[in-house]
Amino acid sequence: MNKQVLINKPSKAFRMASVAMLVAGVAAFLIGLANATMQLNEKGYYLAVLLFGLFSFVSLQKTIRDKMEGQTISKPYFMMCWAAVGSAIALLTVGLVNAELLLSEKGFYAMAFLLSGFAAITVQKNVRDVMALGDDEVREEADLESQS
Repeated sequence: MNKQVLINKPSKAFRMASVAMLVAGVAAFLIGLANATMQLNEKGYYLAVLLFGLFSFVSLQKTIRDKMEGQTISKPYFMMCWAAVGSAIALLTVGLVNAELLLSEKGFYAMAFLLSGFAAITVQKNVRDVMALGDDEVREEADLESQS
């Protein structure tokens, strides 16, 4: 049974703001890691958690969207997506709780991680929305922008 899903095209400003927030969140996290006084293996741990988190957030969002659009999603894969998101958040939490960092540094990494994750989900959703509307709408937008 296919469900009809109404897709509202995100504005160009919203799409650009989403990408900017993704870049800002990831850049802040990476700049913080580059300037941290922790050992290289600890930096690697936090980098791996960030990459794992971003991938799992996007994968879960895509899976939920596929399910909403009536595509068949296997229950094990859907559960693995949720487990991956939970694992990424748990790994960051355990790492930060046990890290010898100032509380403000721990908060910085947590907020940069959450900003990056939310922005990655939003960027993926925007890409999917624009693709779902097809090339005709994208061409129309380009024509309208060139006329103004």
